[in-house]
Amino acid sequence: MRAREATTVKSTTLAAVAYDDQRDLLQLHFRDGTIYHYFGVPAQTHQELLDAASKGGYFNRRIRAQFPYAVHKAN
Repeated sequence: MRAREATTVKSTTLAAVAYDDQRDLLQLHFRDGTIYHYFGVPAQTHQELLDAASKGGYFNRRIRAQFPYAVHKAN
């Protein structure tokens, strides 16, 4: 499967989440418009993020500082 369309999430931190399981690429859209691409993220981590009661909490515990990333600043 190729990259999925971004899924809007209910979160005070994140606006949307997208995942490309061919490249293990997690794309996080933050409320301020900044987009982060996290590399080498397992599909299970993506699903756990979507299932988490607190998306921001899960991000801080399981994704942030755990995977290499690139930042795309908001315009």
